[in-house]
Amino acid sequence: MNQSVPVRLGDTSKFEKTISEGDIYGFAGITGDFAPPHVNEEFMKSSKFGQRVAHGALLVGFMSTASALLATRVIELSPGLTPMSIGYDRVRFIAPVMIGDTISISYEITEIDAPRSRSKANLLATNQKGDIIGSAQHIMKWLANP
Repeated sequence: MNQSVPVRLGDTSKFEKTISEGDIYGFAGITGDFAPPHVNEEFMKSSKFGQRVAHGALLVGFMSTASALLATRVIELSPGLTPMSIGYDRVRFIAPVMIGDTISISYEITEIDAPRSRSKANLLATNQKGDIIGSAQHIMKWLANP
């Protein structure tokens, strides 16, 4: 572990949640994304999926939660640093997330760039059946407090 990057390769966090209709409508209300695949049950009955699907950006929000869980642990141990997310790369929505699915997001540190005070992590999202539903890479910047 390096003072400028207070995580190690292989450090992990995990977040799990069952997706409800309220999650989808709450997200639609916050973002203004009321697209029929997310909020129109009748429209989706005739689709390949047969029902509404969660927003992909909602899944990214849960990925952010997984990163925040790890960052919060670090804040408690390294009060001189402030972690800031600086981006997500290679975001992919591999399978739909349906109302009632229980999703699991795993976050694992895979790269450390000490000179730039950054870490990278792989994110993998699966459903209750173990199917991969999404993936991404996250970049965290570790800022020294003044």
